Order: sequence, then C-alpha cells, then structure tokens
Amino acid sequence: MPKLKPVVARTPEELAAALGLSDVAAKEWQVQHVLAKRLKEIARRQKITHTEVAKRAGTSRTRVTAILNDDLEHVSSDLLIRILASLGYRVKVSVIRSDSAA
Repeated sequence: MPKLKPVVARTPEELAAALGLSDVAAKEWQVQHVLAKRLKEIARRQKITHTEVAKRAGTSRTRVTAILNDDLEHVSSDLLIRILASLGYRVKVSVIRSDSAA
C-alpha cells in the first residue's frame, strides 16, 4: 500500500482546495461552519439539551445532535439560521467584494 502524504491546510480556502471543492462550495461550507460553531457555543452557554433545541426549531433531535457534532451533510444554511432564530438569535449577513473577484 502506498504511503499517504498528509496535507496541512492553514485556511478554509486551502482546505477546500485540498478537498477538491469549488470556490462557491467552499464559501457555502465556510458559512455553514461559522453558523454551526455559534450554535454550539449558544447551546453550551445556555445549557440547553439537543431535545429542547430541536423542539424549539421544529426539527428532529437526531438532526440537531448531528449538527452539534459537526455533521453538516444534508444541512442547509437556512436550517442553521432557523435553529439560531428559535433560540432568540438573528443572523447578520454582510456582502463584500473579494480581492479575487474580477
């Protein structure tokens, strides 16, 4: 079996490139992870159970547990926003031109 060479990614962009994601998919992935990170912080700080988060957001406990364990496959950004809203938070979005835009 050939040896695998580890890849070190220092930025989300480098990680996306290493995984072969498109720039658009990388940005969406990055937004979802920021939302999920804040959700985890809020749930931990409020000492709220996965069941209670799910109940407030109108989704399943297993889905909330997956999200809080960083499993964001098949999770949309709007679901993350809806969960945060159900906990009394709103998401603020800022749109700026990137340096790489032509």
